[in-house]
Amino acid sequence: EHDFEKQLRADGFNEIEHQKLDPRPGKGRHRHHFEIRGLVLSGTFVVRQTAEPVIYRSGQIFSVAEGELHDEWINADGAHLLVGRKFSKADANRSD
Repeated sequence: EHDFEKQLRADGFNEIEHQKLDPRPGKGRHRHHFEIRGLVLSGTFVVRQTAEPVIYRSGQIFSVAEGELHDEWINADGAHLLVGRKFSKADANRSD
């Protein structure tokens, strides 16, 4: 966990947080205005970027590129994640 967070910072992910997520269905296909990379600490986190969803379990790392269309959901066991977000330079320089 510590090494993952250290690598996130080295790779320019400046917003890092723990998330404890309850089970929930997908949000629907959507995009983020940032890159995201996360480590599953416990539970399962499901991401569908193409036709087939990928189930990430404890110790596995997922990532979604900025602007990439995807869906995500949490299975019945919930999930605890360590997540980093990296905003593009254009987005980081916004004044709003």
